[in-house]
Amino acid sequence: MAEGRTLPDLQWKRYWRTLRFRIGNSGQRLVLTPTVLNHVAMYQQIESFSAEAGGQLFARFSDAEIRIERATGPRISDRRSRYGYVPDRRREQEEIDALHGRGLHFIGDWHTHPEPHPRPSASDIRSIRQAVRDSKHHLNGFILLIAGTERFPVGLFVSLYYGQGEAEIVLDS
Repeated sequence: MAEGRTLPDLQWKRYWRTLRFRIGNSGQRLVLTPTVLNHVAMYQQIESFSAEAGGQLFARFSDAEIRIERATGPRISDRRSRYGYVPDRRREQEEIDALHGRGLHFIGDWHTHPEPHPRPSASDIRSIRQAVRDSKHHLNGFILLIAGTERFPVGLFVSLYYGQGEAEIVLDS
């Protein structure tokens, strides 16, 4: 169970529906499954002592959608503080290799911020752009998902980063 959380807290945050986002003008949808939403929600920084948490996002693809089915992390070996999160890159690569063998593709990162409506910091943007440049992949870019303290979808920031650019991700109504 997430640090500092009680069972009623987690029941209050339980997500049963899928969230769908439009990816710019591509015609594709980014889909966040309840499994992913619930995993990320467990680590929202609700308490004043809660440390940032994060991990990776894994998806399956079709012509119409990118379906995020798995979120990993945080790991014991990650470095976490109230306003910082540094993942264990070696463990991340192990996750990528293991999940790729199960048909899931790494498509980006998630982490938390201790604010209601999260926005990426300059270091968040540098980090995701660096990942796009340094990774060997066939994707147009990587997803950055940041969870704030508000209930989802209001408490989510979701964007697609590619090299030096960013594509708008808009919640479907």
